[in-house]
Amino acid sequence: MSTAVGHSSADSFATGPAGDTDAVEALIHNGGDRLRARMARIELYLERVTSAAGAPLAEHANATIMAGGKRLRPLLVVLAAESVGPEPAVLMVGSDFPPLTRGADSPPGPSSPGKPRSFPGGSSSPGGSSSPGGSGPPDTAAEEEQRLIRAAVAVELVHSATLVHDDVIDRAQLRRGRPTVAAQAGRQAAIATGDLLFSRAFAELARNEDQAQLRALSDASSALAAGELLQREDAYASDVTIERYLRRCELKTAALFEAACRLGALVAAPDAAELADALGAFARRIGLAFQILDDVLDVSGPVERTGKARGTDLLDGTVTLPLILARERDSELVDIDLAGLRTGRQAEELCDRIASTGALAEARERALAVVAEAKAVLPASLPAGRPMLLEQVADAVVARYR
Repeated sequence: MSTAVGHSSADSFATGPAGDTDAVEALIHNGGDRLRARMARIELYLERVTSAAGAPLAEHANATIMAGGKRLRPLLVVLAAESVGPEPAVLMVGSDFPPLTRGADSPPGPSSPGKPRSFPGGSSSPGGSSSPGGSGPPDTAAEEEQRLIRAAVAVELVHSATLVHDDVIDRAQLRRGRPTVAAQAGRQAAIATGDLLFSRAFAELARNEDQAQLRALSDASSALAAGELLQREDAYASDVTIERYLRRCELKTAALFEAACRLGALVAAPDAAELADALGAFARRIGLAFQILDDVLDVSGPVERTGKARGTDLLDGTVTLPLILARERDSELVDIDLAGLRTGRQAEELCDRIASTGALAEARERALAVVAEAKAVLPASLPAGRPMLLEQVADAVVARYR
């Protein structure tokens, strides 16, 4: 897979299938130098963590990470921390923090310290210069920043691990338009790669020495497993209710979004449990809307936008909201056995039938209502202006489906 990667780590948080990340790119750009520098720093750390495992797993793990993606979950970690933490003028990445090096605080990787990289803002490293510029001691500020980076990296590693394992279960051939680890290296290599990513996630977060942070990520990981089991249990079923579908989405997708905001809040304000709960509730709804809209996109496509063929989830037997709603509108769809779908063409024909019922529009409306709920639960106690970027994340989740 590594040969398919044609972009640098500095750029990969803004890549993916065509049209997939435009709104997120705009959000990161509008977030200013500090946000861009932090996202670049996270990207470099991800590359180094996955490259440090040793061959052959390092190649698969690193290719999985470097294949790109929206990086919504680490973005939520950072934005949650910035929402509850010190004023932006206090923590300026470009001036307060030393570069990420191969020292005790960063994993080894392929990047030579003597070969500077180019990152947003013009710095040759994602951390900027080492000169102090904040209100606290440079070492303390640098460690606080590293705690945030480790938390963001841990969330993305867990997410990446689930994608690799999902591809094994689903026998998927493509992920983000590229061959999956399972397709390229085999089932056993993919399982081991996913296991590696999971283990590295918790190893990184454990360095923050905070039980509440570990509990947040552990709870989300357990929910992910429960959600996958529920999805397997409901595979090919004709009687899945909307409530059961939403529960599955909360477990398999929304839980990790919630953990992302919880972690950011806990890193920035360890004693602000109520704020962490409130931001977690916001992110849980964003994750739910994200999954609903992702299921809409599975039916509507196209492959140039999603990186996978229309109806891929249906072909795998996954019962999604568009199908549930379409069955309520067209009784003949209840009699269609997903297990009878054998080809991509048959899956596309089912997608056309689902779309013809108007189910996609209803699913989108439900997702929009969840996004509105998310914005409404943002805590009023946040300092003025802080919720703005979080609200923009909510809008970005919706924008890519319009």
